[in-house]
Amino acid sequence: MIRPDWSGIYQHGDNYLAHQRLAIIDPDSGDQPLFNEDKTIVVTVNGEIYNHEELRQRLKNHKFHTGSDCEVIAHLYEEHGEGFVDMLDGVFSFVLLDTRNNSFMVARDAIGVTPLYIGWGLDGSVWISSEMKGLNEDCEHFETFPPGHLYSSKSGGFKQWYNPPWFNESVPSTPYEPLAIRRAFEDAVTKRLMSDVPFGVLLSGGLDSSLVASITARHLAETKAAKQFGTQLHSFCVGLEGSPDLKAGKEVAEYLGTLHHEFHFTVQDGIDAIEDVIYHVETYDVTTIRASTPMFLMSRKIKSLGVKMVLSGEGSDEIFGGYLYFHKAPNKQEFHQETCRKIKALHKYDCLRANKATSAFGLEARVPFLDKEFINTAMSLDPDSKMIKPEEGRIEKWVLRRAFDDEERPYLPKHILYRQKEQFSDGVGYSWIDGLKAHAAENVNDKMMANAVHIFPHNTPLTKEAYYYRMIFERFFPQNSARLTVPGGATVACSTAKAVEWDASWSNNMDPSGRAAIGVHLSAYDGSNVALPLPPLKAIGDMPMMRGHGVVIQT
Repeated sequence: MIRPDWSGIYQHGDNYLAHQRLAIIDPDSGDQPLFNEDKTIVVTVNGEIYNHEELRQRLKNHKFHTGSDCEVIAHLYEEHGEGFVDMLDGVFSFVLLDTRNNSFMVARDAIGVTPLYIGWGLDGSVWISSEMKGLNEDCEHFETFPPGHLYSSKSGGFKQWYNPPWFNESVPSTPYEPLAIRRAFEDAVTKRLMSDVPFGVLLSGGLDSSLVASITARHLAETKAAKQFGTQLHSFCVGLEGSPDLKAGKEVAEYLGTLHHEFHFTVQDGIDAIEDVIYHVETYDVTTIRASTPMFLMSRKIKSLGVKMVLSGEGSDEIFGGYLYFHKAPNKQEFHQETCRKIKALHKYDCLRANKATSAFGLEARVPFLDKEFINTAMSLDPDSKMIKPEEGRIEKWVLRRAFDDEERPYLPKHILYRQKEQFSDGVGYSWIDGLKAHAAENVNDKMMANAVHIFPHNTPLTKEAYYYRMIFERFFPQNSARLTVPGGATVACSTAKAVEWDASWSNNMDPSGRAAIGVHLSAYDGSNVALPLPPLKAIGDMPMMRGHGVVIQT
């Protein structure tokens, strides 16, 4: 683990707060724990509060000790008690100790962008940690702290503080307004440019990371960081030699004028890092490990360049139904309910990867697609507008592509704006996954697989690759509580188990790679099967579902 910017411990009676800091905002005075005026309220927090300046204006009767964005938490608690959490616009996991009555509260952000675990000791102690490895030796039982919840020592239980309209999975009916989506996402990106240290963008050349990079490039000059570190945006991409992401990432970087950094790795480099990846990311989920490994390797190199924060594109596919299996959604209700299920599960998958694969080297990843307000805007849309309809020229994430199709001031080249979805573990190079499967086959034999259900009765691995990862995970985290934190169930191309029912043929091809969506995935190499864009967006208002060029589907 890389050395933190600061670390320390605070004790009050039998309560202990410990913190290791990666300083992004106010690196000079924002060391933790943070306090209220008389130091009776003590807070340790991992995260960023993007509306902290607005909240400070509402707390003018309070005296602040630091410039930290997170200090507002202590003062909001003074004013509102435990009911203030929904006022925070950001990502966070925090523990707050009220020394006046020796009570404490814990809260985690809405979607679970920041990791958090809770555990209980035989002596009655309660433990909270951002990493499972902080609990696994001291707790009789521990589990993932649920996103959008708080825990209060006063009640001894959890309370859900985040309950937006889409959470009940009822089908919304708001008409699609492209520029409303554009404005909401631009706001989500620009608020995340808050930084007192050098930052950059992860740029795979796919739609999501390219939009994040494009908006960042447009607004960089307005930021505090630009005045200190310059207006040249740094972009980063990782892949095997000749991979789709490297080619597309370079093209987008040239279009946007970023200072682009390409990192190459070999299949063997990735295999050599697998044990470290599983130790840091704390999972045995196949998809997460496949995608975490190149991100882990890239993060080490990014941090060595002096960059401490990057913006990334996680969350878009869950919100807009961007995974290729969504082509098979039978109706808008099933489509919408699947997006709801996917967002609710993000903390177990992509959020876990994006946070832990980067923080292993002291790098922070910010994810604007998971902005609370943006999610509310996007999830209020009538899901019929999100559905994939090739006969109308509507490919996956059509509503997002359409929102940023600006003829007068293009955000991206057309063929990038309409590039087909590549899962990160696919886009870095298809031979990466093939190499992992081959390596696992060398280490797991048929006899081991035949007895897998007896060795691993919970979430029994169904492939040699899954068995290989599980063996490593169990070596680091042998407790039953640890294995229960990792999700399981049938999946194809990153679907939930429920969506597997959409196509009977998928039950014979259970692989989380995007290539498993038989009949949907297009070749990323020959360039012959591409989606042609619809006419550009020109005005605000309801836009008719225009018929245009079709998307080619392999059958």
